[in-house]
Amino acid sequence: MALHPMTEKVFYQDSYQKTHSSTVSALEDGGVVLASTIFYPMGGGQPGDTGVLKIGGAEFRVTDTRFAPDRIGIVHYLDADDLSGIQPGDQVELELDWARRHRHMRMHTSMHLMCSLINAQATGGSIGETESRLDFDLRGQVVDKQQLTVAMNELIARSLPVSVGSISDDELEQNPGLVRTMSVQPPRGQGTVRTISIEDTDYQPCGGTHVKNISEIGEIVISKIKSKGKQNKRITLVLVNP
Repeated sequence: MALHPMTEKVFYQDSYQKTHSSTVSALEDGGVVLASTIFYPMGGGQPGDTGVLKIGGAEFRVTDTRFAPDRIGIVHYLDADDLSGIQPGDQVELELDWARRHRHMRMHTSMHLMCSLINAQATGGSIGETESRLDFDLRGQVVDKQQLTVAMNELIARSLPVSVGSISDDELEQNPGLVRTMSVQPPRGQGTVRTISIEDTDYQPCGGTHVKNISEIGEIVISKIKSKGKQNKRITLVLVNP
C-alpha cells in the first residue's frame, strides 16, 4: 500500500472555516489527496464533507471525503470522469458545503448531549443532516421520547460551551468508561486522543467536528425509539430547524 503525504487537518484547527487554499499532493482513483483540507473525512458515524474544488481554472464537485487506506492522506472524491489535467503541486481553492457541515456539527454535539442523559452504553450511531440516531444497550431501562425531548431542549437552552482537548493513550486505557460508543473506538497509537468536553455535562474521546456552544443546535425532537434486538433501542433525533 503506497503511503500518501500527510494531509493537514485544518478542520480541527477551525471547524468553522468555509474556504481554504491548498495544493494537490497525490492523485487517487476518482479523487485527489491535498496537502491540507477543511473537508472532514467520513468517520465516527459522521459523513464525509462535500463541496467544490477549483483547480487550474476548472471547477470540480466533491461528492465525498474519506481517509486513504493508509489513514494518512485524505481523499476528496470528484464528480468527474477525467482527472488527467490535475497534477501534484497544482494549486487548489476549496469551498465547503457549509450548511450541510454545520448541520452535522449540530447533530454530532446533540448526540453527545444524549449520551449525558442516558446512563447506558451506546452500541452504534449515525449522523445525518436532519435526522440522526444512537443505539443504546438499555438493559431494561425505559426511555420516554417526550421526556427525553424536554430534557434535551432544556440542556440546549443552557448555552454551554464546547471545548476540544486531548488525553494520552495511557490515560484512556486507565479510563475505558470514557469511550461511550462500542462501535466507534478512538484511534490510538498517536500518543494522544482528541476529546470533546461540554461544560459540566459530557466528556469523551471524539474525532468529529462540533459546534462551539450547544445553543447553536437549536430545538430538537426525539422522533422515535424502537427496539433493535433484545436489549438495544434505537433513538432517532431530528433538528426542528435544519
